[in-house]
Parts: sequence; C-alpha cells; structure tokens
Amino acid sequence: MPSTYKKEKPWDTDDIDKWKEDSFTPEQNTGGTFSEESSFATLFPKYRETYLKASWPMITRALEKHGIACTLDLVEGSMTVKTTRKTYDPASILNARDLIKLLSRSVPAPQAVKVLEDGVACDVIKIRGLVRNKERFVKRRQRILGPNGSTLKALELLTQTYILVQGNTVSVMGGYKSLKEVRRVVEDCMANIHPIYHIKELMIKRELAKDPELAGENWDRFLPHFKKRNLSKRHKPHKVTDKNKKTYTPFPPPQEKSKVDLQIESGEYFLTQQAKERAQKDKTADMVREKTAERQRKREEAFDAPKEDNEIKKKKKKKRKSDGGVDGAVEKKKKRRKGEADDAIVQ
Repeated sequence: MPSTYKKEKPWDTDDIDKWKEDSFTPEQNTGGTFSEESSFATLFPKYRETYLKASWPMITRALEKHGIACTLDLVEGSMTVKTTRKTYDPASILNARDLIKLLSRSVPAPQAVKVLEDGVACDVIKIRGLVRNKERFVKRRQRILGPNGSTLKALELLTQTYILVQGNTVSVMGGYKSLKEVRRVVEDCMANIHPIYHIKELMIKRELAKDPELAGENWDRFLPHFKKRNLSKRHKPHKVTDKNKKTYTPFPPPQEKSKVDLQIESGEYFLTQQAKERAQKDKTADMVREKTAERQRKREEAFDAPKEDNEIKKKKKKKRKSDGGVDGAVEKKKKRRKGEADDAIVQ
C-alpha cells in the first residue's frame, strides 16, 4: 500500500539534478589504503616516443592528484600506471589505464588528461577487421573524416565528443551515450553506410529534444527512413535460349575428358620428359616461323608497284569495244532516224 504520509520538502527544488554523481573525495574512502597494488601497462609506437617524453611531466602531475604513479620505459616502449598508498578512489586506476591507452593512439596529452574527470569516458574502436580489402578500407575511413574534416567536425559538435581517426582505430572521448552513438556511426560507415545519414538523424533529434511536448513521444515519424538502393543490376544477355525446346533426358551429360585423358589419346602421355620438351620447342619454332612469314608479307606489300594509268585506259578501251564502241553507237542512231522517217511516210 503506498504511503499517504506527505510532508513538504523545502530542500527538494526543481533546479536540483538528481542524476548528478558527485566527485569522490578522500573523506569518503573509509576503508583506508588498498590492500594490494593494481597496475596496467601498454605499449606505444616508436614515433610517439619524442612527444611522450616531452609531455610526461604534465601527465605525471595530473596523475599525482589522484594518487597514481606512472612510469615511461623508452627502452621497452611501454607506459605503466599503478596505485600507491595515497590512492583514495578505486576507479582512478581504470581512468589512468584509459589515459595511457589514448596516449598510445596519438591523442594529444592535454586532451587525453580529461579522461580522468568524472562523466568523461573513452572508447577505442578497431575498424581494420571490419573491411577485408585494403583500398576499400582506406576509402571508407576517409568518409569518416569527410572533405577537409567537415564530417568529423559535424559528428563532434552533434555528439559533444572528441574523435581522432588514427591508423586502424578511431579514438573517442565523451559521455557514455555519445560514445554509443559515435560507435554506431563508425561501424555503419565501415559497412558502407555514409555518415551523412546519421548526421541528419542526429540533427533532427537535437531539434526534437528542445520541444518539451515531444519528450514522451515516439520520434520515428519525424526521422528519415532511407531505402537501400541496389544500383548494380544483373546483366541481361541479348540472346536468350529457349529452355523449353530441349527434350528431357534422365541421363547426365557425358563427362568431359581430363587433361591426362587427352594426353593419352594423343600419345603425349607416354613420351619422356626430353621428348616433351623437344615437341614443345618444335611447336614454338613453327609458330615463330609462321609469324615471321606473315610479318614479312606485310612488309613487302608496301613495296608492290601501284597500277599505272595506261593499264586503266587499256581496260576502258577493251570494255568499250565489247559494248560496240563508237561505231556501234553511230549505227544505232542511223537506224533510229530511218525508223522515224518510215513512220512519217506511212502516215
């Protein structure tokens, strides 16, 4: 049965954030020092050595505030963090572990130190294993950056995070909810879904969140639904064979002869290795001989004498004589005139 006892609470006002987590202070650690030492280590690439060496004093000062000790081993190429007797927050060693992980992934030291603050988390997304082809992987990784880094900047502003694309990983820093959104965008980008679709969706959600009337409603009707278009169409052959004309036979088609069977039929299989090499050389020599003869014939065509004008005139005269020539044409005209005169006399 719910309690009917109601009493005014003057300390409980609307401006109080009940979900806010207060920072952990040394006074709250009633258990005292830790019984055992906890430590984490990570390796870093060779090109980060100079930068880490220069910025290590700043990292040491930031970790000392939380009672964490750190060491930089340039010989082995590793960073180590461990708890001390001054450590009061049990979660600070986990934040220090995330710090050295971000430093090894080329995140600048001033930015990486922010992971020690409350409410700031990090996520290192491994993207190389999501795409097999190297060229396709490089193109899709470039889509996360966009032209002049515009897509990456838009994602950072919409999700209130810090994103760094380095090599085979994407390092993200921000709130827990924002990390989840950025991971979805990155993984979908590597699965060939452009980040611009998610950016549009995040922009619409950002505007809808400002309206208090829509706080308890479903936003699916406002969000865009993009249909997946398959642009690659199947190639249709020009000549389609009619399969209905073929008569059905229960017997399978005859088995094709293997290379060994063909060699046995031709007798090549029983030849020795030297005989095979000799036959192959003869075959190659015949092919070379044929090609040389054909090339020689094409070269000689350029030296063939062209047909002269006298030969063309002689051919024309022969053709005229076969048709009756000039005399034949005169006789035809005379016959035609004589026929016309006879017709005039009869009339």
